[in-house]
Amino acid sequence: MRDSTDGRHAAIHREIAAALADLVPADPAIPPHPYLRRHLAEHAAEGNVLDDDHVPPALLAWETSSEVRRLLATDDDRSDRRQWLHAWAMLEPFARHTDPVSRLTSLRLSHYAAASLPQSRARQTEPPQTFNATPVTPLWSHYASPVPAWTATPSDVTSLAAVESADGTATAVAAGDKDGMLRILRPDGSLSHAPIEVHRGAISHLVPLKGGLIITAGTDGCVAAVDAVHGQLIRKVIVCREHTWVSSLTAYHATGHLPLLLAAFSDGHVAAFDPGRFQIHELALPELLDSSAVMCSVQMPDGHACLLFTQRDTVNCFDGHTVSLHSRHTARVRALLPMPQAGQYAVADEDGHVSLYDLTSTAVDTAPIATARHAAPVTSLLVTSLDQQPALVSAAGDGTVRLWQIPSLKPVEGALHAHTAPVTAMTQLDGTGRRRLLTAGADRIVRSWPVDRQSFALAPKAWNHITASALSPAPSRLLAAARASRIVVRDLATNRHRTLLKGRKVTALAWPRQHGRLLLAAALNDNSIVCADLVTKRQTGPVLRGHYLPINALVALQGAQGELLASGSADGRVCVWDLEAGDLLADFGHHKLSVRCLATHRSGSRALLASGGSDGAVRVWDVDGLGQKGRTIRCDQDIINDLAFVPWHDGELLIASAGQDGTLKLWDVETGRLTDELTLTDGELGAVTALRLPMGRTALAVASQTSIHLWDATADRHLLRIVTGAPLRTLKTVPDPDGAASSILLASGEAGTMAFRLHHDQL
Repeated sequence: MRDSTDGRHAAIHREIAAALADLVPADPAIPPHPYLRRHLAEHAAEGNVLDDDHVPPALLAWETSSEVRRLLATDDDRSDRRQWLHAWAMLEPFARHTDPVSRLTSLRLSHYAAASLPQSRARQTEPPQTFNATPVTPLWSHYASPVPAWTATPSDVTSLAAVESADGTATAVAAGDKDGMLRILRPDGSLSHAPIEVHRGAISHLVPLKGGLIITAGTDGCVAAVDAVHGQLIRKVIVCREHTWVSSLTAYHATGHLPLLLAAFSDGHVAAFDPGRFQIHELALPELLDSSAVMCSVQMPDGHACLLFTQRDTVNCFDGHTVSLHSRHTARVRALLPMPQAGQYAVADEDGHVSLYDLTSTAVDTAPIATARHAAPVTSLLVTSLDQQPALVSAAGDGTVRLWQIPSLKPVEGALHAHTAPVTAMTQLDGTGRRRLLTAGADRIVRSWPVDRQSFALAPKAWNHITASALSPAPSRLLAAARASRIVVRDLATNRHRTLLKGRKVTALAWPRQHGRLLLAAALNDNSIVCADLVTKRQTGPVLRGHYLPINALVALQGAQGELLASGSADGRVCVWDLEAGDLLADFGHHKLSVRCLATHRSGSRALLASGGSDGAVRVWDVDGLGQKGRTIRCDQDIINDLAFVPWHDGELLIASAGQDGTLKLWDVETGRLTDELTLTDGELGAVTALRLPMGRTALAVASQTSIHLWDATADRHLLRIVTGAPLRTLKTVPDPDGAASSILLASGEAGTMAFRLHHDQL
């Protein structure tokens, strides 16, 4: 009876979804009815017809339920008629607060990139004609689709915990970040409350208690309490020690005492307090000698608790009276975790070892019950359940997560490649009958994974990261990308490509000219620079040698001396070369640390070169005079990742600096004064480039951790956000040889390279 009822309900939802799909405007620029935005995808999922036909691409830019990726994750259908839905699921967490035009643009690029991958067997569906009204047209892509994110955050997530209701079930997730903000997130990854500012430093530890109470600890040396149900900070300071940080926070139930929480501070002090009234309790606790000590409490078979704490590479046990050494390790211990079996605990260290120990063992030199190993330092441990049996999850600094059987620590399938950066925190949620693992990485993404063998059996996608890329100056339209020890040059007009300098690893590329002939300059991993002829596909001219550390940037420039090439290196030097003779014309060694970026500008008889780097400084060089122009600009942006010259009013020249701190600043080249500043909300800025718009306007394209932002610098107005889902390290633009009404933009990073036409009249 129930099956037939469910079948009738599904049929009704299918009919509703089909009828509603017909009501979606064919033009994606027209807003659909609010009911369609909020409920069409859910009707399609309930009717088992969640596909591109029932949820048209034109709707997705306006979709407001924020549940498409959740609906796809809970549906086992592997239909190939979901290309647009899958493309949107990749973008949804990042594009939540963008405007519909930005969403539409991002969706088109994401779909094009996914369908353009060589390994993609899916039939590429053409977008509706009205998608051509978006401000960009894809030209070429070799860009990996990002792994779907549960949520994206503006700052690194440093701690995660499941929020427990009064009956102990998890109803939400608390995420603490490096800026001291705590976010309470619903099971779909959306914000439940406004972010709560709790600490002046990173939130390093979260301990959830029943009833929705979260105890937090941070690098400011303070412990606080938050009501996660109502999103309120209820105790700003429970205990605080100035000039210290909290290295560990754990629950502890000593014999004859109330359940307490212990906070270990970097000065060795351990404070105990009860989670009810937040009163400090005096306990005979050991003084810790390790400023980064880790603690956990293990329940023994006889009912009493043993407090474990680390002293660098050892684990010690405090039974309430005496301290004894229990285990010794080859490197600093990073994580301790009590096991479901009384008296047992897991330990992980910086060598990647994961071990299981038994405190009931009476051996003098305690041997582990079992041991396993990661390929990188282990950052976090968690107990979960697999096949209704307890299992251990470990996360590592290489972004991988592994699942182990208990107590054998036999691996379950392979390593889950969860993040492109170290995993910083883990927790888990039980919902809809499926347990899900949440992992946070230094890539500012939180991802959700089903805890099953299939997820951990997924082989990582083979992907050769782009190490350098360059777009040729107009009128040519050549894209060069270095990947897997070769350079591929692609003509964007004909889509033909050729391979150069095979077998050489490349760190930077540029397009210089010599006697009017276009060459490709490549910085090699032996710190030399060579040029390749596009016709003969061979190396031409002398090898340029002089740097003694890797070269991070190359730019071609025209000086009074003729065709020149400039290089910036990790050795802190900026070198200017005569390509034809191979002579080193200038060696500017003024940067204290690595030079990370270069930019050039020529106006009339003036040729300028700018450099920025890890010392946070920008210097402008007079190429003809071979000396520094003006004063050194101290940008106060941490590392300078990229620079761009910006022509301004009345012949004034500015320079834009993209900083590690997430700011873009404009500086007057002549005076070195700050003229404008833009702060973006999605992390470190990796690249910036300038382009001219109609009516004498100047726009800046800025690459952040998840997006490309287009900013009208003349009107100080945000124009467009193109969501990429992965960090970009190169962003270059050249005039479109097909017309003055558009520019060609190159974007490349760890996920690959894409090139697209940017239509000025649609911005």
